[in-house]
Amino acid sequence: MQLRVKVTPNAKSNQIKGWADHPEAGRHLRIQITAPPVDGKANKALIAFLAKELNLPKSQICLRKGESSRLKTIELPDSTLLPDQP
Repeated sequence: MQLRVKVTPNAKSNQIKGWADHPEAGRHLRIQITAPPVDGKANKALIAFLAKELNLPKSQICLRKGESSRLKTIELPDSTLLPDQP
C-alpha cells in the first residue's frame, strides 16, 4: 500500500500529528521528525520512526517519491495497520 506523508523536519520530537487534506496531494499523514533535512537524515529518521510506530522492519518501508520534498509517498506492506483516520 502507498501512504502519503507530509514531513516537518527539525521538530522538537518525533510524532504523528494526524491526518490532513492537501489541495494537490490529497489525504496525507502529518509527521514531525527531529532530524534536519540534510544529507537524507530526515528521510532515514522518518523510515526508522515509521518502522517503530507501525511495528515493521525498516526493510519493509520504502520511500517511493519525494526524497527532497516534504510531501512523500511511502510504500508499506498491504497488511499494515495505519493510525486511525478521523
